[in-house]
Amino acid sequence: MDKDLLRALAMPKIIGHRGAAAHAPENTLASLRRARDLGASWVEFDVRLTADGRCVLLHDDLLDRTTDGSGAVADATLDHIAALDAGSWFDPAFRGEPVPTLEEAIDLLEELGLGANIEIKPHDGAEIETAEAICRIVEATWPQSLPAPLLSSFAMPALETAHRMLPSVPRGLLLEHVGEDWQSLAGIVGASAIHCDHARLTAARTREIRRAGYAVMAYTVNYAGRAAELLAWGVNALCTDSPDQLCGVT
Repeated sequence: MDKDLLRALAMPKIIGHRGAAAHAPENTLASLRRARDLGASWVEFDVRLTADGRCVLLHDDLLDRTTDGSGAVADATLDHIAALDAGSWFDPAFRGEPVPTLEEAIDLLEELGLGANIEIKPHDGAEIETAEAICRIVEATWPQSLPAPLLSSFAMPALETAHRMLPSVPRGLLLEHVGEDWQSLAGIVGASAIHCDHARLTAARTREIRRAGYAVMAYTVNYAGRAAELLAWGVNALCTDSPDQLCGVT
């Protein structure tokens, strides 16, 4: 466990999930702005690669759910994706909201003063390529005015790549279930935080992770009562679709 990385990890207790996913179309600039309006000082968003190697904010392998396009993101060029409507599915008020690039998102983060957890979301077989592309952009463009970003992923090769390319940038290991091998996995990728499904997290496991010197982020927490319980266990940060619902808890 790299204690310097843990000290560099400045995440707050409340982090907007995909921006503010309950209030605006997820992973869009509108959602990042909304998160800031609702009091979030950090946001989380997903980044994956297009067919021409560009980094865009999209969660799914397919375009179908969150845009008016269809097919695999990995098979579509940036020009094609940039012309899609990523807002109308959520609400007609967001009609014409585009899918942003990582560069555009970072520019807005600087403008709004938002910190970020960037989730590396590769399609199968592109774990290293996706992480390399994201790391190159972060290294070249991350604003000095912002705290260091937190790079997270379920994909071990992606986090190993981030460890190699940006060793001084904190990493979070995403686990749907925190099993007995969590610490050995965290050691492989040099993680400083464990990110896990709040519904599968226990108080005992939280104490174990914290005693070992790691931070804990729980996702996706949308109710104040559950948030208070998790914070009482020692969870460091809560990823939420509704930052406004949890602001009174902290």
